[in-house]
Parts: sequence; structure tokens; C-alpha cells
Amino acid sequence: MTDLTPGTTGNRKKVLLFVLLVGGIIALDVVTKWKVQHALPPYQPISVWGDFFRLTYIRNTGAAFGLHLGQYSRYVFLALTVIALVVLIQWYRTTPARNTIRLIAIALVTGGAVGNLVDRVRSARGVVDFLDFGFGMHRWPVFNVADMGVTVGAILLAISLWREERRDAGNEA
Repeated sequence: MTDLTPGTTGNRKKVLLFVLLVGGIIALDVVTKWKVQHALPPYQPISVWGDFFRLTYIRNTGAAFGLHLGQYSRYVFLALTVIALVVLIQWYRTTPARNTIRLIAIALVTGGAVGNLVDRVRSARGVVDFLDFGFGMHRWPVFNVADMGVTVGAILLAISLWREERRDAGNEA
């Protein structure tokens, strides 16, 4: 039996890992965004650790790093997110339970994508961002928990694919 066979211990662990990580990212993202919307004034930075770390409640109608596609941004990014989720679910389904790093990566990206998708569906005003790092005028684009999930997951996915490529290249030698 393979670890993708329903009912196997490996498959149960795979599903549990995925559901817990995706659900955890979504829950943390939704709760933090709700808290920010109800506790912080929009576009007014609140110092947490000097000028380096601030909480700044903003709405981002674009995508990462302020990428914006005009009046249709919301719909373009909604469609791209749905396409990405279809691809992520397919990767999840074909990833063996023993490939923990890749499963974690896929779950983090999926949870982050769903977290920001919820915002886009709920409001035409865009995604709630609030984590603000930098010094003076040199600041990283404001982001949220979902963005962290996507970023960390993408890095882990790249590492996983790189390791697999190196292993496969070593087997061919």
C-alpha cells in the first residue's frame, strides 16, 4: 500500500498536518485582522519597537509589494488565487506523507492564500495589512499573517524542490 491510500497511518498524519497548518494560519490571520480593524486607526502607525516595528492598519487592493492592476485588481487576484489553490491542492494530493517539508510548505502557502482570499471576497477595499517594519522612509511593504504563511511556505517549497533536484541529480551520476 502507498501512503496515499485512504485509511493508512501515513495518510491520516498527512491530512492532520495539512488541516492543522492550513486551519491555524487561516484562524490566526482572521483573528489578527479582526483585532486590527477594531483596535487600530487606519493609516496611523503605532510604535511597537521604536521606528523599526510598527502596527499600521492599511487596506491593500493589490498584491504583494503593492502590485496593482487597476480597477480590476480584485477580480484578477481572486481568479489567480483560486487557480493557485487548485494547483496547491493537486501538489498536496501527489506529495507523499513522508515528504514533511513539502507538505508543510504547501499547507502554509494554502493557508495564507485562503486568508487573503477571505479578505478579497469580503471587501472591495482589499486585504487588511498591519505588520510594518523598517527605518524612517526605508520600510518593507506592510503585510499580514497570511503573507507570512505564503512567504515561509514558498521558501520551504523552494528548499524542498532544490533538495529533490540535488538528490535526483546524485542518483543519475
